[in-house]
Amino acid sequence: MPGFIQDKLEIKFLILYIAARVVEPVPFDAILDLTLCDEAIDYFDFSDCLADLVRTEHLTLSDDGLYALTEKGRRNSAICESSLPYSVRRRCDRNLEDWNRKLRRRRQVKSSVEKRPNGTYTVKLSLNDDKGGVMDLRLMVPDPAQAKAVSRRFQQSPEKVYSQLIRLLLAEEE
Repeated sequence: MPGFIQDKLEIKFLILYIAARVVEPVPFDAILDLTLCDEAIDYFDFSDCLADLVRTEHLTLSDDGLYALTEKGRRNSAICESSLPYSVRRRCDRNLEDWNRKLRRRRQVKSSVEKRPNGTYTVKLSLNDDKGGVMDLRLMVPDPAQAKAVSRRFQQSPEKVYSQLIRLLLAEEE
């Protein structure tokens, strides 16, 4: 099935459309993945268009490799988005919904591991919602394997950890 995007200008419109809708700056691979929602776009045209949008100051590229929309890009995106085929915008919106959910989740659930001077490890776990902090927890574990396991399991199901901790803390004493 051929794609609907016909030229580099439409690829640029699509990139701006995407950049206007992601909830935070994103790396190259994220924009690439979201832009390839149309079968007519190839990697090399995409790369050229992305570089042009940075050069023309529609997008910025941070030192850590994240792309973000500028005010100029926002204005031009709003003007040009209606020229994108409706089917491409719909497909793109569905993909953006998934990406934004993942980005929000990554912001809400954090874990890190630090080595302590005595050779043990501190695992820092935090869970946030849209209004702020829900839980901040620091645990001491004896070795790096346990620290990584605790961090990984928390990332997989922080709500379960939170609810079990609350249930334990609110349980009647025997």
